[in-house]
Amino acid sequence: MKAGVILGTLVLVALIFLYEWPRINRTQKKEKVVFIVLLSLGTILAIMLILNPDLPGPTQMIEYIYKPLGRMFGK
Repeated sequence: MKAGVILGTLVLVALIFLYEWPRINRTQKKEKVVFIVLLSLGTILAIMLILNPDLPGPTQMIEYIYKPLGRMFGK
């Protein structure tokens, strides 16, 4: 079941790439690099969340970082 969801995600990512890539001008090299990097990171994150849906989100990371500061300033 997860293989089908991952395959569907990859198909959607491919469609996004095929739709957006021609719209970026050939002279915009940095924009193309940023597009590929962000699309790749989003794809990796999506696959990781499909495989392990209990992964902690960014809220838990921020809470982990700022919780000691809150205790320190709260007193």
